[in-house]
Amino acid sequence: MTDARPPKSTSRITGENVFFAKRTLQTMALLVGMTIIIAAMGIIYIASQLNEQASVQSRFLVEKAWKMQQNSLKARIKDNAFWGDAYQHLHVKMDTDWAFISQNMGPSLYKDFSLEGVFVIDGQGKTRYSVINGQLVNTDLQSWLHKDITPLIDIARQRAEKLYFPKKSAQKTYTEKQDIAVDTLEIAGQPALIAAAALTPGEDPRVQLVTGPPSVLVFINILTPAELSALGETFGIHNLRMPRNSQDAASKPSLIIASSDNSTLTLLWDQEMPGTPLLNILLPLLALVALIIGLTAWLVIRRAISEAQTTDRSRAALATSEERFRHVAESASDWLWETDAELHITYLSQRFLIISGWNIDQWLGRSLDSLLNCDITSLRTWLQHTHLTNSRNERQCTYFSAKGDKRVCRIHAKPIIQQGEIIGFRGTASDLTREIEAQKRIEHLSLHDALTGLPNRTLMKEFLENKLHNLAAVEHPLVVLNVNLDKFKPVNDIFGHVTGDQVLYQVAERLRSCLRDKDLVSRQGGDEFILIISDLSSSYEIELLCARVITRIQMPYVINDQEIYLGASIGITLAPQDSMQAEELLRFADIAMCEAKNNVRNRWRFYASEMNDRLMQRIELEKFLRLAVKKSEFCLYYQPRYRTDEMQLIGVEALVRWNHPVLGLLMPDQFIALAEETGLITAISDWTLLQACQDAMTWPTSLIVSVNISAIEFRGQCLIERVRQALLMTGLPSHRLELEITERIMIEDADGALKVMTALKTLGIRLSIDDFGTGYSSLNYLHRFPFDGLKIDKSFIDKLTESHEGQSIVEGIINLGHAISMTVIAEGVETAEQLTYLQSLHCDEVQGYFLAKPMPVEELSLIFSEDLSV
Repeated sequence: MTDARPPKSTSRITGENVFFAKRTLQTMALLVGMTIIIAAMGIIYIASQLNEQASVQSRFLVEKAWKMQQNSLKARIKDNAFWGDAYQHLHVKMDTDWAFISQNMGPSLYKDFSLEGVFVIDGQGKTRYSVINGQLVNTDLQSWLHKDITPLIDIARQRAEKLYFPKKSAQKTYTEKQDIAVDTLEIAGQPALIAAAALTPGEDPRVQLVTGPPSVLVFINILTPAELSALGETFGIHNLRMPRNSQDAASKPSLIIASSDNSTLTLLWDQEMPGTPLLNILLPLLALVALIIGLTAWLVIRRAISEAQTTDRSRAALATSEERFRHVAESASDWLWETDAELHITYLSQRFLIISGWNIDQWLGRSLDSLLNCDITSLRTWLQHTHLTNSRNERQCTYFSAKGDKRVCRIHAKPIIQQGEIIGFRGTASDLTREIEAQKRIEHLSLHDALTGLPNRTLMKEFLENKLHNLAAVEHPLVVLNVNLDKFKPVNDIFGHVTGDQVLYQVAERLRSCLRDKDLVSRQGGDEFILIISDLSSSYEIELLCARVITRIQMPYVINDQEIYLGASIGITLAPQDSMQAEELLRFADIAMCEAKNNVRNRWRFYASEMNDRLMQRIELEKFLRLAVKKSEFCLYYQPRYRTDEMQLIGVEALVRWNHPVLGLLMPDQFIALAEETGLITAISDWTLLQACQDAMTWPTSLIVSVNISAIEFRGQCLIERVRQALLMTGLPSHRLELEITERIMIEDADGALKVMTALKTLGIRLSIDDFGTGYSSLNYLHRFPFDGLKIDKSFIDKLTESHEGQSIVEGIINLGHAISMTVIAEGVETAEQLTYLQSLHCDEVQGYFLAKPMPVEELSLIFSEDLSV
């Protein structure tokens, strides 16, 4: 190969070229400098705005935290002040034993709610009852506070007298409108909240009002430094505190809280300044960039002037390079190569070093055949025929990098022709290694689950169909297991989806360990897995495998120091016994799994044709149920409820029935579970609630109607509006409606249920626990949730006359309900002996077949017309 000659004419170097280069580069440097200055100003402004926004946000959160503490104290005093029992024992007469010894208003308020002071002030301003730090003492409120709070007490008393005493109406209740007086003060250098409320009978119609000024209940909550700091941390505020000294008092940010006596209380906290770290990082970085750009510009200017002076001297070399690289540009280069006619390498670009790791000098002079390997034809043969076609010539080859890694490249080549003869070849090598690896990765992902790495449904079906095609004999059937995790949804709800994904990955690993290499485990999505096993000769071996799978899944999963426990339900189907079609086997396994899950979890079930029949029956029943909702094919039966002492009718429980067009009258246990699964329960419940309220409007005004509510209806806030609409549409007074709720609600979502119940109570309706004792009975939720009554489940009443243990259980439940001021109702009373024993235990109310069976509204009206008593 010969070098191309430089052109005969060369441009003369003049001062204009240098001047133009300097002016251009100086202008660019000025623009870059201005850009950096503007960027710095922008960063400073953004940081300032971030700090300001953080200050405003933190002040809002501190105010919200303080308001939350006030509302919490108001809620505590409201629960205790507007209470008939408290009115009788603390105002009508001072019963210290009831208040302190029985812990109705004693040490538990300090222990559970951190109320350092509990006082009762009578109508003459005298302290009648005082509990300080959980200890019963004889200390005057004013002397303990060293402050006169008579105005606050007067405000609480005046509000009560203004709302109640002028009307003298037995139907008026305090809790409808009465407010609570709250103030802020400082006690021993610590902030404190004080709340005062007049003692009232509340909603208890049994407690009679006495004349004279009402006594006032006073709660005092002193926030220690630790409590104050914890209150702030609840809202992400760090080191919420009172000023430690005068210097600390002057610091910012701060919140000044005014008291009723015009004194103030100052709260301080440590303010996060998100803009400052931004400045600390970006400004030095920007300065460094400016320095680098300045040095680079200086070097570029020097280099540009030097290049301008050597332009003509470079033209000859550039002419040769232009011809060499013009051919390369036609072949989309990655690394460039050039050889002589015998394929000895004469040139390799620097990119070859970067990609392969080989030193270029190691390959110069060596044959291109020794570097590249083509599988179809030899590289030499292919290159020798490239000049015979005008099309773009390329070939896929492989070579080994300096590290020994096999790489794939696409070779483009052109012959170098001079004076009609081929004097060499030049071209490019485009590296395809990553592209091919990515393609393999895509193919893998298309057939595998991205989370667990298990085969997905596509690959599983291909595997299953291949196994079915090659199935040898009935004696060694193909086994398909559908494994569905139990209790997995709460893992996502409680710990989050990241933890849930980690659990699924560990489940996949455990399932792999249960199988042989020739078997397959696949994830179908969610918490469902398919196992395909061959060569199991008996049902005993299959059941051993199922037991091993469940045992492995039940072992604890330790993630982020948390132990998580799961179970599994397994459906089993066999080929060829059940089917030889892959889709049918998978469907049958799913049906069997649902049977296992619905009956006893952590078990397995073999598919049987009856399961499919039951599924079809369920689908048919669901179709009829949807039509029933549209046509309102339901009716209500009512079971009377009586007061135990006088056997006076006080209310009824509404029980829904379905007038099935084919099966006749169906009981709730035959369709309610299906309604909950399909989401139809809301429509059925709305119909039941509205119909019961309409019927109740035709009864004596003293009677209440009780309606059962499904746990599913507590998910969300729509239940509150539905109940409100039913009351508005029918005109039924809210105190005549009672909702019966199962313990399952408190177990699934205690916080959400509490919000819904609290909102329902604001409507004025009653709430009771249905089937008490059959679920997770807890004193905690009895005390925490606003229930008015509890119903003893029929299973306990059945054992009442059978054993001393059964009697003790019922007696304990009754005593427990009375201890927390709840009405106790016994349901399922079927004998006179049971009724007599319940009367001896002072059970408040009873219902059951012995007293009256559930009946249509027409028969119930006859009872009203005759007598309200048994």
